[in-house]
Formats: sequence, structure tokens, C-alpha cells
Amino acid sequence: MNLILTVLEIVAPVFLLAGLGFIWVRLGYEYPIQFVTRLAMTLAVPCLVFSSLMQAETDLRKLVTLSLASLTGYAAISLAAWLLLKISNLDLRTYLAPLVFGNTGNLGLPLAFFAFGQVGLEYAVVVFAIMSVPAFTFGVWLVAGGGPSGRIIREPMVWAAVFGALFLWQGWQTPQFITNTIDLVGQTGIPLMLVTLGVAVARLAPEKVFTAAWLSLAKTLLCTLIAWGIGFAYGLTGIEFSVLVLQLATPVAVTSYLLAEKYEADSEAVAGFVVVSTLTSVFSLPILLAVLL
Repeated sequence: MNLILTVLEIVAPVFLLAGLGFIWVRLGYEYPIQFVTRLAMTLAVPCLVFSSLMQAETDLRKLVTLSLASLTGYAAISLAAWLLLKISNLDLRTYLAPLVFGNTGNLGLPLAFFAFGQVGLEYAVVVFAIMSVPAFTFGVWLVAGGGPSGRIIREPMVWAAVFGALFLWQGWQTPQFITNTIDLVGQTGIPLMLVTLGVAVARLAPEKVFTAAWLSLAKTLLCTLIAWGIGFAYGLTGIEFSVLVLQLATPVAVTSYLLAEKYEADSEAVAGFVVVSTLTSVFSLPILLAVLL
């Protein structure tokens, strides 16, 4: 009973905040999703990433190991997802990126924070930062059939991770008044992302539900098993192991739909995948947390 209550205390705030965004749109209120998303992804979340890394009290060697494990995990998931889609004769351009890259920002960061506290958030930020590099290079290339090679240079998330890691490595700190400002801006990132997630899901019109359903189940099982194996292979234990598994097992990110829409892939199919995968995670993530806690 205590375990069930603990899991509910962790998961409930995440889905309640997303539910607020969902209800807000269903009531007919305006929500400028493009503006809020841009605000979160170019300012709030980069501040959260930089601040969390700069002030991390975790052993730097553990963060390096987690980074390598994350890169290996995403490489293994990419290969397994490619094989699955080839065998199933499904379009790689439509489904490969959503299968590989989960919602490590909107969902993974707050879940890690509520489950494991500040240390969990620091580890989750590392996985999120590592994921953002292939997601906005290889992921864009997949969807666009040859994405812009210079996109990575323009991503605030990547620079926040680079400078955060540099400050952590060197033991540098920004002046306290700047740190306080960055912290304050970064604190808006998690609620903004969760409410926006609910808004985005409310506005999607799911199609091809059967394909989305079995792919969602396959993604959950595939990513969880691979993350579990990679975690053991790299000797991860405790919170860092749990965060790696949790982050890699998150459902399809809404950004997958936005990219599909932008680059004229099958956005309706991706929308269905986002919705079904997110709904599936309402059941799968609490079970996974119960195992990891």
C-alpha cells in the first residue's frame, strides 16, 4: 500500500498538470502553444539544464558514465527500432524517430524530480541533454530526408548542456544574483512543459490507432529492456540506473508530431502515435516506477 501511495504521489502531479492543459483547451480557452513552446525550449529549459549541471553535487565520473550509457542506449534503440520497422514494412521516415526519441523533457524531467529529488533531476537533465543532440540532428534528418546540418549550432539546449558541463568540470559558479535569476527562470520549465503537453495532446486528432497501439507497446518494452541491459553493462546502480531506464522508456514526444508536420511526413500517423503512447504511459510508467523504487 505504501508503494502504491508513493508512486501516486510521484505520478499524479505530472498527469494533473498535463490534465490542466488538456481541460483548458477543451473549455475553449486560448493557449499560444507555439509561443509557450518556444519560451520553454529556448529559455526556461536551457536555464534548468545549465543550472542543474552547474550546481550538481554528483560525482562527475558518474555523470560521464551516464552520458556514455545514454548514447549507447539510443544507438541500440535506433538499431532495434530500424529492424522492427523493416520487418513490419512500416515507413522509416514516419515512425523511426518517434520510436527512438521519447518525451524526456516534458515527462521525464518532472518524473525524475518527483521520484528521486534534485539528484534525480540532475541525472535526468544529463540524459535529456544527450538525447537533444541526436534528436535535433539525426532525428530531423530522418523526418526531413536530409535535415539542416547547422541546426545543432542554433539549439540553446545544446549550448546549455555544453556550458553546464564545462562549469561543472571546472567547478565554476556564476555570481549569486545571476544564479538566482537562472534558477527562477528554470523553475518555470517543468510546469510549462507539462501544461503544454496536455494542450498539445488535446489538439491532436489520432489516426491509425491500431498501428499506434502495438507500436506504443513495442516502444515501451523495447526501450525498457535495452535501457535495463545498458544500465547493467555500464555498472550503473541506484538513482542513476533508475533515471536511465525511466528516461529511455518515456512515450513519444509531441515534438515528433511538430517535426512531421513541418517536414510534410505522415503527421496524422505520428499524431496517433503520440496520443496512444502518452495514454499508454499513464499505466506503464507507474508500473515501471514501482519496480525501480
